[in-house]
Amino acid sequence: MSKFVDSIKSNKKLQSNLITFGMVIILYVICQSLAAAGILSNSMKGLLIQFCYYIIMAVSLNLTVGILGELSLGHAGFMCIGAYTYGIFAKVLSSGNLSRTAILLISLVLAAIIAAFFGFLIGIPVLRLKGDYLAIVTLAFGEIIKNVTGSLYIAKDSHGLHFSLNGTSDMVLDADNLVIIDGPKGITGLTSGVSFTLGTILVIITLIVVLNLINSRTGRAVMAIRDNRIAAEATGINVTKYKMLAFTISASLAGVAGVLYAGSLSTLTSTSKNFGYNMSIMILVYVVLGGIGSIRGSVIATVILVLLPEKLRFVNSYRMLIYAIVLIAMMILNWSPSARAWREKMINKIKSGKKVKEAK
Repeated sequence: MSKFVDSIKSNKKLQSNLITFGMVIILYVICQSLAAAGILSNSMKGLLIQFCYYIIMAVSLNLTVGILGELSLGHAGFMCIGAYTYGIFAKVLSSGNLSRTAILLISLVLAAIIAAFFGFLIGIPVLRLKGDYLAIVTLAFGEIIKNVTGSLYIAKDSHGLHFSLNGTSDMVLDADNLVIIDGPKGITGLTSGVSFTLGTILVIITLIVVLNLINSRTGRAVMAIRDNRIAAEATGINVTKYKMLAFTISASLAGVAGVLYAGSLSTLTSTSKNFGYNMSIMILVYVVLGGIGSIRGSVIATVILVLLPEKLRFVNSYRMLIYAIVLIAMMILNWSPSARAWREKMINKIKSGKKVKEAK
């Protein structure tokens, strides 16, 4: 009997996962078809890559907030690490024999590894904290990363790499030198190497990693820690190990999103809003509105909330007011007990109506 119940549950999870993947693929096909037909405006084409890296950020943060149950406010810091990894690597090898595609693919791997490494380092002290303390420390980490990269100068000459926090004037450089990071000016001269197709592939890979993790034994251990840490520890679950694993994977995926972001720019600066506190809060809003712990909800909420400000430009000064009203309405619809009861009632009515039609 238990095996039968488990098989039903696994089938439901498989169907749910297939629906999520199907949504992403259908969205990709629709966007590509509209672009091929010349229907998409230039502003909408610019949003396609944004959809991808924002979805990756939201899904990876949901792994920490929804599945692990820890509030992180420094997720943009890992994105910054991934973006600068790509920028440095692309700048150094821009005069070499490697193709743009090869540089991008290698950067993706390096960014994932380096962001995971920093996630591991930060996770050692941070994951020992709880609640507000953990949120404050992760917030501080994100701001530190943003400010350090904004103050860093890196140049390259025949003697190798040179580092400084006071400007290139402190460096002794050859005449033939290359400034890689120029402090607040960031990294300039980058060439766009990303496409919507690559972004969609990375979104699907992110979903595969996260959904497989959630449905695995490791994921069940992580959720057990989220639900009751003491009970999980009493049953023999290594709390530190599984918390560190989830946090590190989340950081690694955020690093991949950073590569997508940097690959769509010609100039990369850490003073950008995409690496600050506001970015982390915005991604957290996507997670909360889509449903904490709901991966599909994160995808849907991200697409809606990235697209909405662009579609509301025609109302000018009222654009952000309407955007805020939509946020409040989505929050009430998702989390209000009466709204959730009404939504479940409507779903049951639709299901019962389908059964009646099938019976006839």
